Amino acid sequence: MGDAAKLYLKRHTERLIKDVGYAAACALTGRSKATLGRYFSEDGDHADRFMPVDAVAALEAAASFPHVTAALAELNGGQIAHGRDRRNAPRGADERGVNGHVIALSQRFAILMAEYHSAIGDGIISVNEARRLLEETLELQKVLVEMKLRLEADSAG
Repeated sequence: MGDAAKLYLKRHTERLIKDVGYAAACALTGRSKATLGRYFSEDGDHADRFMPVDAVAALEAAASFPHVTAALAELNGGQIAHGRDRRNAPRGADERGVNGHVIALSQRFAILMAEYHSAIGDGIISVNEARRLLEETLELQKVLVEMKLRLEADSAG
């Protein structure tokens, strides 16, 4: 696994831990805050240290999104559907139609472009700006996947 892929997994591990919260993450995994910190540390001493899969599974069960699983899928050219986006999830009255997805897509893209415009203003995209751009890109991707699944379901019926 290349250095970029390792860094990508570490950043998603950090998101997972922060999504659940440190105290809850410690309780769910039985690991200390320091150990959890090492799993996403970019320090050279911890470059090859990753969270065990049982700990990932426990945290992702409590998280709002399976951050590490999604990152692994993306690194291997795949994607996942999560939550009510899953193909076999029940369809409810609150589910958006195609028009709602197009609106959400437009809004997310506008936010991404605003973040980009802000980031590139000085000619350099900082690490924090790149992280914000990545977060918005992931949100845009979620809307696209949701829209794709809806269109697939509509075309199958």
